[in-house]
Amino acid sequence: MSPVLDPNPQNGQKKLLIVLGSMLAITVIIAVIASIASP
Repeated sequence: MSPVLDPNPQNGQKKLLIVLGSMLAITVIIAVIASIASP
């Protein structure tokens, strides 16, 4: 039942969405921190 060996394409698409979502979230967090830190 390993998700890596799962032939279901939906699982890969879901993993891709999670990766893209986390990258977007990190970018937003960095932008918020930068705007708060800037004088």
